[in-house]
Amino acid sequence: MAEPNAPRAVIERTLADAGLEWESPADGTYVVTLPGTRKLSTTCSLVVGRHSLSVNAFVVRRPDENHAGVHRWLLERNTRLYGVSYAIDKLGDIYLVGRLPLAAVTPEEIDRLLGVVLEQADGSFNTLLEMGFAEAIRKEYAWRISRGESTRNLAAFTHLTGESAQD
Repeated sequence: MAEPNAPRAVIERTLADAGLEWESPADGTYVVTLPGTRKLSTTCSLVVGRHSLSVNAFVVRRPDENHAGVHRWLLERNTRLYGVSYAIDKLGDIYLVGRLPLAAVTPEEIDRLLGVVLEQADGSFNTLLEMGFAEAIRKEYAWRISRGESTRNLAAFTHLTGESAQD
């Protein structure tokens, strides 16, 4: 039987070696901040349980529109993911969730798992916004234009607004 603190030591060492921001609000619980490019950051929790390590990361809130299209896209994506899957909570918010047996908790697996979480949360962020919040993006763009405000952070969505981003 593995030493009960071994997974915790592996996780702490791996997070420190990766230079990630993290904290441990409770014994065996880790909250990690993964830096992003499309999404500013992704908060990921790792919880060491009796038999497994659970992973949970918030991706985006419940879509305003196109629920069926968003959910279909998530389910199709799930078939290609390693260690985690997209899930929704009772409010419809989208998460990445997964479990790993404690025997598989190694620096390489933690790195791989966090890499998948970051790739999926950050890499899919704009796609999910386009699919589930297109009308809100158009309204935000129009509101900013009417006030003469910058639309630079909406540049990825100019194909939805029909305009080019402005500073």
